[in-house]
Amino acid sequence: MKTAAIAFLLVALACVAGFFAFGRERTWQVLYGPADLGPVPDFADLKRPGTPNSFLVCLPESCLREEPDLVSPVFAAEPHALRAALDAIVMGSGRVERVARDEDGLGDRYIERTPIMRFPDTIIIRYVPVDVGRTALIIYSRSQVGSSDFGANGKRVRNWLRLLEQVVSPVAAA
Repeated sequence: MKTAAIAFLLVALACVAGFFAFGRERTWQVLYGPADLGPVPDFADLKRPGTPNSFLVCLPESCLREEPDLVSPVFAAEPHALRAALDAIVMGSGRVERVARDEDGLGDRYIERTPIMRFPDTIIIRYVPVDVGRTALIIYSRSQVGSSDFGANGKRVRNWLRLLEQVVSPVAAA
């Protein structure tokens, strides 16, 4: 019995050592595919997974099939100015990599990884012109690994919005 327990412990330690030696990011890529979950072609037709590991910010008219977790504020800025301000916040938050910029200049896609296990989350930000000098956001943050994120996607997005509101004034919570 004692020998079996020691053998089990040694196998478990070898697995953990192998996990870290192989690389956490490479392990997740082998098991789940590329960290970047890719673009969302049409947010009006977005269908979120049934698991609680995503967070969606949008105007109700931008996301027709899904109820947003938070309705986007409307900011007193042109889309490109709002993009510059939010991109600076996102890139300054640490552990974030920009993986794509939309050709129209109205969207970006990022990967952020958790500190210890390096689980990847894909974050898509679209800038939606509402009126002259006013812009709303679509932010869709989703985890690749697991079925729960313990609220990490929501905390991240709410923090970024709080920081953005200190730089660019919201004119309305639509």
